Amino acid sequence: VQLQASGGGLVQAGGSLRLSCAASGRTFSSYDMGWFRQAPGKEREFVAAVGRRDTSIYYADSVKGRFTSSRDNAKNTMYLQMNSLKPEDTAVYYCAVWNRGYYSDYRGYDYWGQGTLVTVSS
Repeated sequence: VQLQASGGGLVQAGGSLRLSCAASGRTFSSYDMGWFRQAPGKEREFVAAVGRRDTSIYYADSVKGRFTSSRDNAKNTMYLQMNSLKPEDTAVYYCAVWNRGYYSDYRGYDYWGQGTLVTVSS
């Protein structure tokens, strides 16, 4: 499977963005998926994970209540709606397939897509 994240951009603090993660192939619905982000000089950080049927969703404490992840298996696409953005949300956002291990451990993810840059100005 190939993944492509998009939808990033420059937004003021308090604003919103919606990221998309488009997947190639016909088996998207069989994958659990996740979002991570990486800010300059920092380690990759878990953001959200979405089960294959969109029924099991996990969020990092830092985004809980502000970000919402969902997926449309018919469109082979996962989304990350980001509201009330803060400057500390500035990072490159990646999507990936969750294959093993704990949902927040990036080592359990494969098929990382190219990231999309989100910049939140104060």
